[in-house]
Amino acid sequence: MKLTATLLSSLLTLCVAYTAPSVAQDAEASLVKKIERAQSNLARTEQKVLRERNDVAGKLRSLEEEVLNLRDKTAVARRKMDEKTLSLGQLESRLKDWKEQQRFQQNLLNRFLKQQGYSNQQLAELSLSEKINATNRFSEQLRERMAPQWREEKVVRADGTIAPLPTLHIGPASWYVDAEQAGLAETDNDGHLKSLAQLSGGQSDNIVNLTNNPQGEITFDPTQGRALHAQQTSETLIEHIAKGGLWAAPILLFALIATATALFKGWQLWQLPKLIPARTRSELQQQRANIQAQKGSMQKALLDTSLNSNNPRERDDRLFAQLHDDKTVLERWLTIITVTATVSPLLGLLGTVSGMIETFRMMTTFGSSDPEVISGGIAQALVTTELGLVVAIPALVLGAVLSRKAKRYYHGLESFALVLSGEDAEPQPAKTTREATA
Repeated sequence: MKLTATLLSSLLTLCVAYTAPSVAQDAEASLVKKIERAQSNLARTEQKVLRERNDVAGKLRSLEEEVLNLRDKTAVARRKMDEKTLSLGQLESRLKDWKEQQRFQQNLLNRFLKQQGYSNQQLAELSLSEKINATNRFSEQLRERMAPQWREEKVVRADGTIAPLPTLHIGPASWYVDAEQAGLAETDNDGHLKSLAQLSGGQSDNIVNLTNNPQGEITFDPTQGRALHAQQTSETLIEHIAKGGLWAAPILLFALIATATALFKGWQLWQLPKLIPARTRSELQQQRANIQAQKGSMQKALLDTSLNSNNPRERDDRLFAQLHDDKTVLERWLTIITVTATVSPLLGLLGTVSGMIETFRMMTTFGSSDPEVISGGIAQALVTTELGLVVAIPALVLGAVLSRKAKRYYHGLESFALVLSGEDAEPQPAKTTREATA
């Protein structure tokens, strides 16, 4: 029995082990099919949700647009209702705001026209429509400048005649052609176009060729006439000095005198004989013959004075007097240069003050609206200060150089005179101790 039971259990185990793999494969295949059906259902559901979402989004946008339109209509209707129910004070406040806005716009319009050259008096005479027309004209001119074209305008020639000539405007620069001759033009304060300068050679040919060809090279003045005006108003040295007026004459006179004095004094000092060094009595004995060989030198005069003296006291007095005379000769005329260096700036300042007084008088007579009257008067007033400084600085330098040269020469004479003064002094013998005690 036990053996039978054992065999039955073994057979049963073998059957189960044989059938288990086939059952597992069937279960796996069934599970894969269910997963595939679930994925296909999920994809269909997502597509359906996406279509419904797009439909809902489109409906939402249309509803939002309707809400915005209704909001605008509500605002308009509410504003109309508010206007119907406005009080008198609210109407006055709104009218005040409108007037302030109109005043602001007129100020902007006037400011623009002032920038274009209109004066306050001209703006006061123009009506609002005329101001708007003037603004429109400037706008048209601006458009023409953006797309320049030749047009015929009246141009004031260099000789003063007026003739209609072809003109071209590009920005602030203008050109004209007169009988195959081109030139630069400018607009004056009155709005008239006048000749600024005539071009020549290839520069003129390039402008003339532009009348027939749309492309070419042009010549213009980047300074807008300032360089030509500066060149035309350039002045010579004599004209510049003449601007100083009355007070320029004494400054020039002092300058002439100081220059002549400096040349003469410099020639005199540099013609002086070179001092022969004799710092001790031994050197003096060695150089005595060389000193006496110099003719007309101050050092020889001191030596002769020392030799012709009878006693030491007379010698010292005569040496002192000779040194005083030499100093007078060396420093003679140097005061003129020093005075010139001192007086010239003061004369320039005096001329400046006189010029400023004249400028203020002109301002009182003709007003201060024209800056050229003020700047011209001030420029003329400062010419004398310039002249004074131009004369004073060289005079001061020359005076210092010449004075230093004279002082150095005089100090050499002084040292030589001291040697001559102590020439006959003999050393005193030393006293013994007994004589000192007695």
